[in-house]
Amino acid sequence: MTRLDRLNQRATTVTQRIALLGFSGLVLIALLTFYDGAARYLDLPRVTGFSDFGELLFPIVIASCFPALLIQQKNLTIRVLGRFAGEEAAGWGDMAAAFAVLIFFILLGLNLAQMTLDFYSAGRTTATIEIPTAPFWMLTTSMLLLCIPIQLLVVLTHLRDLSPLRTRHD
Repeated sequence: MTRLDRLNQRATTVTQRIALLGFSGLVLIALLTFYDGAARYLDLPRVTGFSDFGELLFPIVIASCFPALLIQQKNLTIRVLGRFAGEEAAGWGDMAAAFAVLIFFILLGLNLAQMTLDFYSAGRTTATIEIPTAPFWMLTTSMLLLCIPIQLLVVLTHLRDLSPLRTRHD
């Protein structure tokens, strides 16, 4: 097993744990939704600031899934190129797509980092119960910034697989 394979294996483990943490947030949102709906029906006290919790937790839940999806390469792939142009051209197409995804997450991460700094400096809070939003966006942004080294591993793996020194029977 090469060093790159070991890095990919460790990254897979870490990103799956992060996704599980995000899924736990989704379970929390589901429980809050269930309670709020039942409370409305049973005329019990409702969850104060219910929409505020969704505003804070949904971005974290969504962002927590991206690193695991990237390292496992579960994103959309079009395999038509391999049929018409051959496996080598398809490999280069996959490499170009992986590099484009890397650039996308760099730009997205930079924009989210700036937005998070703006939320922090403005002291932005949720509308109803005034929870500061910056700490939640810091967590969301951190998870999306994690996509950059993860996608870099994917790019390096594609490069390794394209190497003329590597046999196709590995």
